[in-house]
Amino acid sequence: MDIKELEDLGLKSIGQVFHNLSYDELHKHELANHEVEATNQGATAVDTGIFTGRSPMDKYFVERDPSNKYIAWGDVNKPVSQDIFEELYEVACEQLSNKDLYVTDVFCGSSPASKRSVRFVSEIAWQSHFVKNMFIRPTSAELEVFKSDFTVLNACKTVNDKWKEHGLNSEVFVMFDVERNIAIIGGTYYGGEMKKGIFSMMNYWLPLEGKLSMHCSANVGKDGDTALFFGLSGTGKTTLSTDPNRALIGDDEHGWDNHGVFNFEGGCYAKVINLDPKSEPEIYSAIKKDALLENVVTNDDGEVDYDDGSKTENTRVSYPIEHIPNHKQDLMAGHPKNIIFLTADAFGVLPPVSKLTREQAMYYFLSGYTAKVAGTERGITEPVATFSACFGEAFLPLHPTVYAKLLGEKIDKHGVNVYLVNTGWTGGKYGTGKRMSIKDTRECINSILDGSINNCEFETTEVFGLNIPKTLGEIKPSVLNPKNAWKDTEEFNKTRNTLANMFVENFHKYQTEDSEFDYSAAGPKIK
Repeated sequence: MDIKELEDLGLKSIGQVFHNLSYDELHKHELANHEVEATNQGATAVDTGIFTGRSPMDKYFVERDPSNKYIAWGDVNKPVSQDIFEELYEVACEQLSNKDLYVTDVFCGSSPASKRSVRFVSEIAWQSHFVKNMFIRPTSAELEVFKSDFTVLNACKTVNDKWKEHGLNSEVFVMFDVERNIAIIGGTYYGGEMKKGIFSMMNYWLPLEGKLSMHCSANVGKDGDTALFFGLSGTGKTTLSTDPNRALIGDDEHGWDNHGVFNFEGGCYAKVINLDPKSEPEIYSAIKKDALLENVVTNDDGEVDYDDGSKTENTRVSYPIEHIPNHKQDLMAGHPKNIIFLTADAFGVLPPVSKLTREQAMYYFLSGYTAKVAGTERGITEPVATFSACFGEAFLPLHPTVYAKLLGEKIDKHGVNVYLVNTGWTGGKYGTGKRMSIKDTRECINSILDGSINNCEFETTEVFGLNIPKTLGEIKPSVLNPKNAWKDTEEFNKTRNTLANMFVENFHKYQTEDSEFDYSAAGPKIK
């Protein structure tokens, strides 16, 4: 590449530039730099330091026209002044100057009508490996004429010593200047900041073009029937969309434009804590040469202990989507036939599968509910409800109703069926009930995808008003209606009402006088 392109960014006295290295070349650099360990599965393993997940409280957007008119400012999207950004931009440039650099050029978005070109600059080889895994790799011909729409300077080895003076959250900074099409990262090595940072930008760009950006996985059947799987981390997006009978479009980030559904990425980023090759064979088999494991524990022979969460419960692997044999080659498909909202309800209240009305679809999309088990916090044994608008609020620069409006329009236009699937607990809340079996969840999913669920007789649950099948394949009828799965009906009613009140309370923020998105009537009703 022309080194002037890097100098124009503000970098000085640049050493060697390793531009778009192959996987084999990157692996040699990773080993030579002592950045990774080899595993007996052929994958490499890296530790991301003290940060084993994203640092959402350290994410900022530069406040300037015209983006400040569109961004929904608040706890998720915090503003930073142009002056502070420029100061930290100089800090990042100083860190990356006088260094050998790894530069990786990729695409985000497989749709020619919607993709963006992104350049990543780092001084660490494994970070170049990570983005090579996670984004779409241009052809040689495309690289010859590549011009970046957006640039990320990953200066993770530096920190902001003046963060208190700047009034920021910590010495870590992840900042986006929308107008200059540039982002800077400092203080955290975690690769997911680069992945989700570009996702956030796609969530800014596309809706302003009338295109829906989505935190979901997607696959397509042999007859061309596309399915979307929305869900927060730990609800099963990656597992359930990776199906030997259907072609995988992608496992996490997608767009929906006038041509159909398309993947943002060229790889997968799967959780591997407690990974079982029997229940998740496709993911286990994908952990091989070119895959990059994060924060796993290995022994002296390079064997990975997937059950060991001593470093973090958020152990992960990134791998090229080609590692899934049954993937859609062009990473695109037509308009969806079915949309599935996944929730891991640790309260044990929601049914394993419900068919939603259009109004309910909007309600549960804006609610974005799942529940997490706070077992890692001393003294906390109860489930913790999590509401994340559009199943990805942490990555939405615009107001959630912008995305909801687009979803509603597309559901109407294309006649899409929408379902709510609970991959969480049954027969009681966490601690007394048990986790829904993957076998039963798979049966729910398969019945949706093959259409057999439409042949079922349905009943409506109390309070939540969800339409659920009375019988479905080999699933026990008592499981299909969660009330019947509990031994103590009174305790079920009490827990159900508690969760219902949480839904109602959360949805108040969408019930303004001028709101066109008051779908509260489609939510739970406590008599």
